[in-house]
Amino acid sequence: MIPVTKPFLPAKEVYQKYLDGIWHRRWLTNMGPLASELELKLKVHLNVKHLLFVTNGTIALQMAIKALNLSGEIITTPFSFIATTSCIVWENCKPVFVDIDEHSLNIDPNKIEQAITDKTTAILATHVYGNPCDVIALQKIADKHNLKIIYDGAHAFGVEVNGKSIFEYGDISTCSLHATKLYHSIEGGLIFTKEADLLKKMAYIRNFGFDGPEAFSELGINGKNSEFHAAMGLANLEMITQIHENRKKLCERYDEKLKNFKAIKPLWRHDASQNYAYYPVVVESEALLHKSIETLTAHEIFVRRYFYPSLASVLPYLKPVEMPVTDSIASRVMCLPLYEDLTVEEVDLICRLILRNQNNS
Repeated sequence: MIPVTKPFLPAKEVYQKYLDGIWHRRWLTNMGPLASELELKLKVHLNVKHLLFVTNGTIALQMAIKALNLSGEIITTPFSFIATTSCIVWENCKPVFVDIDEHSLNIDPNKIEQAITDKTTAILATHVYGNPCDVIALQKIADKHNLKIIYDGAHAFGVEVNGKSIFEYGDISTCSLHATKLYHSIEGGLIFTKEADLLKKMAYIRNFGFDGPEAFSELGINGKNSEFHAAMGLANLEMITQIHENRKKLCERYDEKLKNFKAIKPLWRHDASQNYAYYPVVVESEALLHKSIETLTAHEIFVRRYFYPSLASVLPYLKPVEMPVTDSIASRVMCLPLYEDLTVEEVDLICRLILRNQNNS
């Protein structure tokens, strides 16, 4: 069987060395030494000004909305994971969907201003598959209309734009460290800001709003993470170069073998580095997509229709909205298997089956 993904795991002895320290200290959570060490090492690795290690990427988005005191309407994308939208609703704001660009698959800046009203307070945009949004255009819009920007960078670990971390753009950026991500801490998330005061506020929010043992600065949540998760993050960080290089090799193999497949890849931002988090393809037709999936499944090879369906059309707590570009892309997109111990030979097999199916259609 070839699944769409498998979590990367370090050598047991590497993880064990961190566990030995946890057993010795008996400090399991509440921002222990490993969680603090991970924050410092990630800050250096990613070359960012400030970050916090939190429970997961969803909590990071909720904290971002809360820290910016947002209310009213938040403009967002319908082509993302459910958490991007559900966090807006959870924080008692209203998501306003704007369609995506058909090439990058990110929110289309040219369609944002027509969606802005006197109730709009922010833009929450996703760097889809790690591919950076048009951060310059979005910032100009935000500045013109006095809006905040939150970036959902769940997929964007390690990506840079013009040599600058993608997490340095906007008011707040977030990242997921879930086990399925290219770099993970089993469960976990990161939240970034350039503003020291905002960082301090989010640090309070992460810990119930505590400002000392008997005082509170504001409304907070339990957004902390454990030493066991931090240990996995530290162990995996030691392997991040190998992880990146191997995924790059596999993606380039897919590129080579699928040149004649009737599908296109999202257009990656020209001035951005790639992290090879996913291998998505937008197939020429939904019929060909279904036939490809059927053929692969018959050989116990599993892909994911990611993202499908459009968030604007299926959520029971929101009124359905037609998004023509998103609806078209979502109906034809699939992510092919990609993980650390996937072999070149397995990639070749996947590609042969896809092309054979296409030729027989």
